[in-house]
Amino acid sequence: MITSKKQEMLHVKHLQKSFKDKKVLVDVNLSVQSGEIFVLLGANGAGKTTLVHILTTISSFDNGTVRINGCDLKKNPAAIRAQISLTGQFSAVDEELTGRENMQMIADLRHIDHKKTTIDSLLTRFDLQEASSRLVKEYSGGMRRRLDIAMSFIGTPTLLFLDEPTTGLDPQNRLATWEMIKELANQGRTIFLTTQYLEEAEFLADKIAILHEGKIILEGTPQQIKSLSQINQMTIHVLDKQELDILVNHLTDYDVTIDETNLSLSFPIKSGFQDAFSLLQQIDQLPVTIIRFNQTSATLEDIFLSVVQGGAQ
Repeated sequence: MITSKKQEMLHVKHLQKSFKDKKVLVDVNLSVQSGEIFVLLGANGAGKTTLVHILTTISSFDNGTVRINGCDLKKNPAAIRAQISLTGQFSAVDEELTGRENMQMIADLRHIDHKKTTIDSLLTRFDLQEASSRLVKEYSGGMRRRLDIAMSFIGTPTLLFLDEPTTGLDPQNRLATWEMIKELANQGRTIFLTTQYLEEAEFLADKIAILHEGKIILEGTPQQIKSLSQINQMTIHVLDKQELDILVNHLTDYDVTIDETNLSLSFPIKSGFQDAFSLLQQIDQLPVTIIRFNQTSATLEDIFLSVVQGGAQ
């Protein structure tokens, strides 16, 4: 776990949830600090949305403790609802209102100042200004999603929950959403985000947790999580096809991937310097000329797949 001097915004301890005989959340423990972008990863069916629904008071839970900004969720759910905002996986917009009217409704409910300026800024940011006077039922799916996200950014909720917010967005609008999330965090907001896009997690997260089989099995910064891997990737480029064949025959103990077009091969290797150095010394004795080589560390995707497929390490 990561320690921080910041105030704890979200505290979850021994959280459990079952649907009839099916245990969805077995023992969830996590902590989110104020001003942090916390990203929850997990495969389909891992329980991410169930957890979000519990934390946002939509669903009940069986056992455990949840506190948001010091408020106990079971004792004072109304106080928690006043402090949070939620963008779910599916757009929650009123199709019989225009885009602007949807935004205005949320601005009125949250009693914000400078409503028109705020709404215009968000409509522009999410490329909805020209369509703002049209009924939402005429919007495309991507437009509805952008409007839904824009609505969640109205006002000053202490903690924003974004459940797979960029699913269905094109790259341009996904990037715009990432930038907005970063800006909000820089302003001191706390973001709790679920995603299946590992590049999104790596770009945004101050801290990442992996939910698997109802438990948090790994938690830390992206750098801390990637540093857990004991395996790096070695890539070697040689002069010609004959030398490539010589290398392949020498590296029979490794899981080699061959790229004949670029006269190179790649294989996993222990991340310690000594292992790579010893192997290169061996290769140096072969009748091959190394044009270049490089060693890259494991990606977040490598770690995620390893942990989820293998369980907690």
